[in-house]
Amino acid sequence: MNYELRIKKYFVPLHPKITKYIIYIYMINSQDIKKGTAIRMDGAIWVCIDFQHRKPGKGNTIMIIKLKNVSDGRVLERRFNIGEKLEDVIIERRPYQYLYEDQSGRIFMNQETFEQIPIDNELVIGHEYMKESDIVEVVSDTTDGTILYAEMPVKTILRVTHSEPGIKGDTATNTLKPATLETGVEVRVPLFINEGDLIQVDTRDGSYLARAKE
Repeated sequence: MNYELRIKKYFVPLHPKITKYIIYIYMINSQDIKKGTAIRMDGAIWVCIDFQHRKPGKGNTIMIIKLKNVSDGRVLERRFNIGEKLEDVIIERRPYQYLYEDQSGRIFMNQETFEQIPIDNELVIGHEYMKESDIVEVVSDTTDGTILYAEMPVKTILRVTHSEPGIKGDTATNTLKPATLETGVEVRVPLFINEGDLIQVDTRDGSYLARAKE
């Protein structure tokens, strides 16, 4: 991956002996962006969730990148020319364990340092399916340590706490009924699923994947 380092100088009137400081900005070529790459654009941080190369007729190849705003969750699609420079955000991914929730938010523990920190619900992708002791991936900006977001694994296993009785012998998965899971979220499950069953769900959209073993 090719990086270009740009240096900007700023005057700081905080102390008479301090005249300036330097900010290092890393630039990345558009064609080097992959899923999970973070960039700073329009004053916000965006993460690539999908991308493709496209060559329109006889024109030059372009990059079509789908980006998600880490602050408000907005998703947009942008086109960039090959070789176009974008400001790269160097991010760090670390595993944290969800412990409990209090007035400051949900409390997570760093699995390496055991430090405990609060993270707002809005920053936790898939928080509706998160239960105590779950491990999430916390993504932060290495420049200042700001937490950008936390993300549940794509698949998780939860217990059904309420659902209408299943139909014995009916193994069809194309007919669904509502079911409440142990975190309080409601999903759609096949008719043969009963209260007390463990099921595997997709935390991205809450879709039923399979019945899980005890």
